Amino acid sequence: MNRRNLVLGGVAAAAAVAGVMVSQRRQPDAVEAKLPVEAPAAAASATAAAAAASGATDQDLWARRFDKPGGGELVFAELRGKPLVVNFWATWCPPCVKEMPELDRFARDFQSKGWQVVGVAVDGPTPVREFLLKTPVGFPIALAGFGGAQLARELGNTGGGLPFTVAFDASGKLIHTRVGQTSYEELAGWARV
Repeated sequence: MNRRNLVLGGVAAAAAVAGVMVSQRRQPDAVEAKLPVEAPAAAASATAAAAAASGATDQDLWARRFDKPGGGELVFAELRGKPLVVNFWATWCPPCVKEMPELDRFARDFQSKGWQVVGVAVDGPTPVREFLLKTPVGFPIALAGFGGAQLARELGNTGGGLPFTVAFDASGKLIHTRVGQTSYEELAGWARV
């Protein structure tokens, strides 16, 4: 009887974990619906409200410093003064991997217009370094580890989904958010507004 209870308990725990994973997988779609690209002001307001509810402010990002895969440190305060796209990603996240070339293309094409792109890796340093050897990008990557997920939550990603992309204007104000895979066209639309 004791063994049967253990087996049933294990099955129940596995079902609960699967339910949470399915719920988190679906959560980004719900957030995306609340933050449409066509209404940037609404998106920024919704994100600001979510960030305020968590006790965070846009200022929290600018105080951050992270190691970079090739050595050195990425200091967010040094990126202020130009518009910035920040993409939270992980090597184990298929949509994150799929959108990397789109982000890289945006970074190249809009650099002359003042835009910057930073990838925040919510992953371990070794997998990130190995990934970048196979898929190099021209924009800086911050090694945030799983602490990057907390920063993403502070910026409005309450569901914790990846990828998560945010944009700041030149003054450092949060102006766009996107939970889920982004595209070159979407990012270009953000930059043209």
